[in-house]
Amino acid sequence: MRNLNLLLGVLVIVLACLLTSCIESRESKSQVDAVGSGAVKVGKLLPRGEAIQYGKEWDYVQNTYAETAGVIAKKPEDSKAKIQLAQLFVKEARVTGEHGHYYPAALELLDHTIENVADDKDMLFLAMTYKAGVLLSLHEFEKALEVGNKAALLNPANAQIHGVLVDANVELGRYEKAVTLLDRMLQIKPDIRSYSRASYLREIHGDVDGSIAAMTMAIKAGYPGYEETAWAMLTLGDIYQQYGKFAEATKVYDQILAIRPNYPFALEGKAQVMIAQGEDKIAEIVLKQAIDIIPEVGYYMTLAELYKSQNRIDEVGVLVDEIMLMLEDDTASGHNMNMEYAEVYIELAEDTDKALQYAEKEYAKRPMNIDVNRLMAKALIAAGEHQKAERYITAAGVTGSVHPELTRLRTAAIELLSSTNTFSSPTNFM
Repeated sequence: MRNLNLLLGVLVIVLACLLTSCIESRESKSQVDAVGSGAVKVGKLLPRGEAIQYGKEWDYVQNTYAETAGVIAKKPEDSKAKIQLAQLFVKEARVTGEHGHYYPAALELLDHTIENVADDKDMLFLAMTYKAGVLLSLHEFEKALEVGNKAALLNPANAQIHGVLVDANVELGRYEKAVTLLDRMLQIKPDIRSYSRASYLREIHGDVDGSIAAMTMAIKAGYPGYEETAWAMLTLGDIYQQYGKFAEATKVYDQILAIRPNYPFALEGKAQVMIAQGEDKIAEIVLKQAIDIIPEVGYYMTLAELYKSQNRIDEVGVLVDEIMLMLEDDTASGHNMNMEYAEVYIELAEDTDKALQYAEKEYAKRPMNIDVNRLMAKALIAAGEHQKAERYITAAGVTGSVHPELTRLRTAAIELLSSTNTFSSPTNFM
């Protein structure tokens, strides 16, 4: 699940520059009247907590919202303003954790734009690219690929739409296609967005050192202090953490916090390192600090897992109830949360039947994705179905992934199957 969030986080890096570049190319052109524009619903800007206002950044967000919302109220056919506001909502979703509010609001603006700019190729391309990005964030990968492919037909030489298509193909398990698209993206524009994707694809294929090198290049290509650069740094820290390089991970998280104090994702990353190193008391404090900043479901899950490891069962129950409410809210707003539900039922609620139900539901949508196959194996092993897990463990390693959880699953399955004499050959898992 964490890998999925890291990949989707790259989307904001991709889209942050796309709007500016496309619109600047049109500043000297006359505006094309929208056909059948009609009224459009403009979502609200939610207040940011003081800890994540980051000085002038929050002032800029509020001013941009007021300006673009005002333009849309007077001229609902203004495609530029609608796309600018959608861009703002996409970024606010990540910064504040209010996905259930901002993604539907962004889609409302983008769909209205798409319906009314049939004769404006540039605006149609931009709106469709953003819509594909939002669909990726909602975990609707087939829909994202469909919209992204249509956008690519309008501007096949654009690097950013290649990035969206890379993401969609990765999530659908079409890794060879994703590599081909990434190669083209790197040729068109080697920058923070393309290097970030190179990092992720290298990690998927078992090249951890190459993944670290590519993400380091992405950070160097970004603008210091920008949220997009902080996210790339976070991704680097998470790679270090995932593969047990705790000193390096902590260093990166601290660098982020020096630039963006109270950055909740870096706080949660530090807490993960602390837990791995047995510093549970400090980790609990840091996790609660992150939770106080934004309502990110992953933070609640990490804290609940910490409580479970300490046998604080009543507190785990309270957190699970809160997590379920958050997942229900996300689902109601159009967010596919199958994998998150499965993880909760495996790790916290200990209901393997429901875990398998959600894992199988996601597997039906994207059976070639290695993360989904790893989740299926995990759910089956939790249910005691170790022999059935063999198929999914093998599929999860098809790219040469050396993900630590995959290694643990292989070991667990081999040991348990060998002990019951039901396993023929360990090489089947490789």
